[in-house]
Formats: sequence, C-alpha cells, structure tokens
Amino acid sequence: EYQWKGPFYFIQGADPQFGLMKAWTHGDTSNGDDEWGEEIKLAEQAVQAVNKLNPKPKFFVLCGDLVHGMPGSRWKKNQEQDLKDVLKNTDQDIPLVFVSGNHDIGNTPTRETIDDYCKNWGDDYFSFWVGGVFFLVLNSQLYFDSSKCPELRQAQDAWLDEQLAVAANQKCKHIIVFQHIPLFLSKPDEDHDYFNLDKSVRQEIMEKFHKAGIRAVFSGHYHRNAGGSYKGLEMVVSSAIGCQLGQDTHGLRVVVVTEEKVVHRYYSLTELGSHGIEKELLDMLAK
Repeated sequence: EYQWKGPFYFIQGADPQFGLMKAWTHGDTSNGDDEWGEEIKLAEQAVQAVNKLNPKPKFFVLCGDLVHGMPGSRWKKNQEQDLKDVLKNTDQDIPLVFVSGNHDIGNTPTRETIDDYCKNWGDDYFSFWVGGVFFLVLNSQLYFDSSKCPELRQAQDAWLDEQLAVAANQKCKHIIVFQHIPLFLSKPDEDHDYFNLDKSVRQEIMEKFHKAGIRAVFSGHYHRNAGGSYKGLEMVVSSAIGCQLGQDTHGLRVVVVTEEKVVHRYYSLTELGSHGIEKELLDMLAK
C-alpha cells in the first residue's frame, strides 16, 4: 500500500504483561508472577473493545512486554499461551502487530532469546506500508544493551538505514516508528534511567529519525502515559493494558493518520468498549 488512500486509524496497546500485577503487589518481580487472571480479563476487554469499533482499525499493535516472565523463567510459556488464546479472538480483519519488549527477550538479549521470540511472535524488527504511510517496528533492547549480541545491533542499524532510504525514495506521507522502550519520557535531554534510552544512543537515534522526517515514535514500557518532542518528532509513551504504575487507567491509544498529521488519544478500556471513538476523531476519518 504505497499510495495514500485517505485518512485511517490504528490502535496501539502496550504491556499486557501477564503476571506483573501479582508480582508487583507482592513485591517479588522476579518470581511472583504465578497468577495472571486479572491480566487475562483486561486483555479480553481490550480485544472486545477493538472488535466493536466501526469503522475497523487498520491494525492493532502491541508495543512489547507481552508477558512478565523473562526468558527461561518458570511461567513464561504458560503466560504466552494464555495471551495467544485471548488474542485469537481479535477480529480476523484486524491484523496484529507485535513489538518485542525487555520481558519478551530479556534486559540483555542474546541470539537465543531473540530467536525464541521470533518463533513465537514474528520478527523482532520489520517494516510495513498502510495507505501510503511507512511503519517501522524496532527492537529497542538492541539499543538498551546489545553486549551479548553486538552483531544483531549492527544488523538492525544497517537495515534501518536501508529502510529510511526506501522511505525517502517512495515519498511516503508519514513515517511512524514502534518500539518498546521510549527514547525519552518528557524531555529529549533528561537523565538516563530504566525507562528510557541512554543519552548518547538516544541523541544519535533522535537525530537520525529527525533527518529522515519521522513523524512519531510510539512506545510503552513506562506503564504510564507520557511524551514530548524533539525537533518536530513526537515521542508518545502509552500506559499499559495490564499493570498500572501511575494514575492512568488500563487502556489503549487510538491513532488517526490524516494527510497532514498524526492525532492520537488514550482511552480507558471501559470508555473505548462502551462509547467507542469520539466524534471529533471520527470526523477526521470521514474527510
């Protein structure tokens, strides 16, 4: 779909993270993830809300931390199977797009953990076109800590440069990026911590994205809504479908893409499920 066909929208979710709610409540984030009934219900609620939407979204993207169990941990396989069972009920006309998070491939990923993720969920980085808009899915763990697989980081970097060259040649309307870890939470020069990327890496990526004309980066990881901008590049951080670490509600983000801009709004699962998308956004789609 290289050609612009008019406004459309997609749904962004993040961090269903089956197992975190109990682990967080019990203060044992390493081994306390042996129950995830609450998260199953929330993920089901998310799927039901998405299925009801009219018109249908072009796709539903999940920005990482699909489950809480780290690679090799006791409950990971069960958590993944339960999430797949919920997601199977997504309307078959709404493609699912998966982004790898730190819990999916490990804080310090290896070739093995990434291979395992790819077998389960698909490629850890790839691109696709929807109606003249170019989307890039990145593996942000390779930017966070690629010490155990430096060659995979180099491969993603080389691939990304090629993709940005393709986008420039195709004269796409917008370029939009999905990754798990935000570049930054509110300010491009904020200090580095667990929830953002290291400053030197971040600066290099932001500059590359800015030069390529990338419009927005959508991420999760923070379990709260946040964001900011860098030279016209918008950083959008969406809260979780699952466990909340701040004051936000379990929710999903509706993203409307028009010829001129990318407009988005975060909805609670209840609000989206019962009322759908507000008139203001629907009007933008009708133009």
